[in-house]
Amino acid sequence: MKADGNRFSLVRWWSVVLKEFLQLRRDRVTFAMMIGIPIMQLFLFGFAINADPKHLLTGVIAADQSEFTRSFLASMRNSDYFDLATTLVDEAAGREALAKGQLQFVVTIPPDFTRRLVRGEKPSLLVEADATDPAATGLAVASLSQLVQGVVNKDMKGALSPLAGGAGAGPSGAAPPFDVRIHKLYNPEGITQYNIIPGLMGTILTMTMVMMTGLAMTRERERGTMENLLATPVHPLEVMTGKIVPYIFIGLVQVTIILLMAFFVFHVPFVGSVWMVYVSALLFIVASLTVGITLSSLAQNQLQATQLTFFYFLPNILLSGFMFPFVGMPKWAQVIGNLLPMTYFNRLTRGILLKGNGWLELWPSIWPLMVFTVVVLGVALRFYRKTLD
Repeated sequence: MKADGNRFSLVRWWSVVLKEFLQLRRDRVTFAMMIGIPIMQLFLFGFAINADPKHLLTGVIAADQSEFTRSFLASMRNSDYFDLATTLVDEAAGREALAKGQLQFVVTIPPDFTRRLVRGEKPSLLVEADATDPAATGLAVASLSQLVQGVVNKDMKGALSPLAGGAGAGPSGAAPPFDVRIHKLYNPEGITQYNIIPGLMGTILTMTMVMMTGLAMTRERERGTMENLLATPVHPLEVMTGKIVPYIFIGLVQVTIILLMAFFVFHVPFVGSVWMVYVSALLFIVASLTVGITLSSLAQNQLQATQLTFFYFLPNILLSGFMFPFVGMPKWAQVIGNLLPMTYFNRLTRGILLKGNGWLELWPSIWPLMVFTVVVLGVALRFYRKTLD
């Protein structure tokens, strides 16, 4: 009998396999995560992520309304990279729109552009770009040189053909009869760390805050210490807020470490107020902690809490504009991204550190964080009461 017990038995092996399948069938949450989530994420991220953004919002300050300038603007529109969305009054309005993130480009055509062009004085067009995310505008900026050559070849004919100087047409490779001056605002050298480090702050806070609270709550339920709370008259809101306060302190310590490394190691500029960063981080930390509590109320064990955390974490990384340009995603994906708190926190940190934005420019990203926190806190209270029951 002992010798038979040491032999490999297909019958016993198949019994163990069936037992595992039955256990997975009973644990429907885990089974759904293992099958449904990968399929959903494959379709979602496969269609949403785009590293070559098109139709970038562009404002125009057109002080010269000649046929040539209209042809140049039409060429920009036809290139698919630029969406001439609005006409601006002056440069101040353009800078304000760029600071608020309402536009990616502002094109300024001076009033005497055509007259100087006809005289052969080589006038200049100014294109200002929001370079906080170099990947979002880099390809569009690179397309401008080809766009200029196309306009010259098309419109500089007849009496104006000597002004073309053979630009883009002949082997001489002569310069075009006008310049396109490109000003990359907020990150002129296109340094990747200026864009990545502020985004990493949101990534680290999302991962740690959501996971720590999610695991802490489910761990107490597994250990049975949650029953001690049932014997006390503590209100669910008191329990939740009391549990997240230590993690708020930990999150602020993380923010301090990241800011110090960003400044001294990666030399990220601090154009705005550091206190605005802390206020924004506080809102984001509270929002992330409420998400963690909600996920812990849905999870039955720590494994499910970890899986739900990963399911929440991945869209925040890929659809918030951290790894891929937000403006490059299709509209439906941007709608999903605008439901995620990390999207707004990325805009806040980049706006403060790189642009020096004040409260007026930051408010469009602050109030969604506040609304998100209140809504998720209400959901967390509801599920937490069910957990206690």
